[in-house]
Amino acid sequence: MTPLAWAEWETYFKSKGYKTLAPAWPLGHTGEPSELRKKHPDKELGKMTLEQVVKHYEAIIKEQKEKPILIGHSMGGLIVQLLMQKNLAEAGIAVNSAPPEGMISFKCSFLKSNLPAISGNVEEPYFMDQDAFNYAFVHTLTEAEQKAAYQKFVVPETKQVAKRPDKKQGAVDFSKKKEPLLMIAGSEDKIIPASLNLDNFNAYSVNPSITTFKEFENKTHFIVGQKGSEEVTDFILNWLNAK
Repeated sequence: MTPLAWAEWETYFKSKGYKTLAPAWPLGHTGEPSELRKKHPDKELGKMTLEQVVKHYEAIIKEQKEKPILIGHSMGGLIVQLLMQKNLAEAGIAVNSAPPEGMISFKCSFLKSNLPAISGNVEEPYFMDQDAFNYAFVHTLTEAEQKAAYQKFVVPETKQVAKRPDKKQGAVDFSKKKEPLLMIAGSEDKIIPASLNLDNFNAYSVNPSITTFKEFENKTHFIVGQKGSEEVTDFILNWLNAK
């Protein structure tokens, strides 16, 4: 997806007095989703790696006058974890975080949801179709809501970012001291099962830093755009105020 997916959360946190930034990934994520879909397959998008994305956000963070609070979803959650071990955040919120190097789930839903995004030619961008989106993201919505969400948000994606966390660039040093981190999971998430998020959280048990885990009932991988997301943003705000 593109930064459009963060629009409601930006509105929420701005109303609470925060300045927000939602910069796109460095390639293939700027502009209207309908126009980005027309470019598929975009060869440049297909070459984009996790390392490039992390460096892109590292540069943006270093341009700011103060350390930001980082919020990332799915692969963005892993990127939050990677940026935090570089001492680049005041705090972090990893929502339905993709697993770092060496961590995997063998649940059928995890394998079914993720395999198409990493199989085949790794330099060929992946464009999720409606059926795959319905299964992995929005299985609790009506058919009409599923179609509307697909048309509004879904864009082609690089396979390199999802495939490479099994390499060094996706490794998290769980023992490294960091600022407070909140890890959020959805009980109905098929792409990143809540149990995998819990494994990710538990890996920080060797760390003296504050790491909090919260699982939300009835939330899917579409948690950022799902109805009732105020429950999630309210929890984040309260956690930030209490940390």
